Amino acid sequence: MNRKDFLLRGLTGTAVLATSGSSASLVTNGIDELKPLEVVGFNHLPNAAAEKMEPHIIIHRADTRGAADHGWLKARHSFSFANYYNPERMHFGVLRVLNDDVIAPGMGFGTHPHDNMEIITIPLEGAVAHKDSMGNSGVIRAGEVQVMSAGTGIKHSEFNHSSAEALKLFQIWLFPDRSQVQPRYSQMVLPELKDNEWLQILSPDKHDAGLWIYQQAWFNLGKLTAGTTLKYSLHRPESNGLYVMVIGGDARVSGHTLRTRDALGTWDVPEVEISAVTDARMLLLEVPMALPG
Repeated sequence: MNRKDFLLRGLTGTAVLATSGSSASLVTNGIDELKPLEVVGFNHLPNAAAEKMEPHIIIHRADTRGAADHGWLKARHSFSFANYYNPERMHFGVLRVLNDDVIAPGMGFGTHPHDNMEIITIPLEGAVAHKDSMGNSGVIRAGEVQVMSAGTGIKHSEFNHSSAEALKLFQIWLFPDRSQVQPRYSQMVLPELKDNEWLQILSPDKHDAGLWIYQQAWFNLGKLTAGTTLKYSLHRPESNGLYVMVIGGDARVSGHTLRTRDALGTWDVPEVEISAVTDARMLLLEVPMALPG
């Protein structure tokens, strides 16, 4: 499959239904879909709402993300998604989607399909009730992480498990390094997040810490106390970049000040220095910058 065909395939076919947990019919409604866009190469270019401070750094401020409010779903999109389209905010290397969702009690996404995408869900507050066409059914809570390799095709539903409290989560989609794999699902309870240490939650190696995916990518969480500086060394500096999201607090990343939900992407560097201005929680996404050919 050539690059154009791969991208077109990966950017289509996400049907979603906004409904309560008692319903699970398959419907396409455009709320939470990827549009069939022709994108070639990797895209980390700035626009009027972005800051390109140096040739290898891009900053995405929290308030420049796409926004959607459907009542039951409040979402912020770091990259073009559903009705948010910005040709200069398509993806950062193979990182195609980084959605910051707040889902009302008892509500969620009815049964919908995916294919040829690595999908990672990180609950921040609350719990996700999940069911899929492979027979998996369970709950993913804050402090856990879930991975789906959509491969040849999978259908699943996702709901706020609580009838009283809002669910807050990150959902992240990566282009895989191979297509048409057998779909797979995994979830795990993460080890305790210790102060001033990186906690690896994802890698390409099934024998390494955290879950694994079909991509040369590494994800880490961090909880830094004010005044602490940590460095992150890229596993593949010759081909990967690092996208840093501040989950909460203030930090300086590669010399630039970021606040809650600000993000910085950098590439062509062997390591990145991160300092906590206040107590801060961080999400680090190391991903290949070239799309699969």
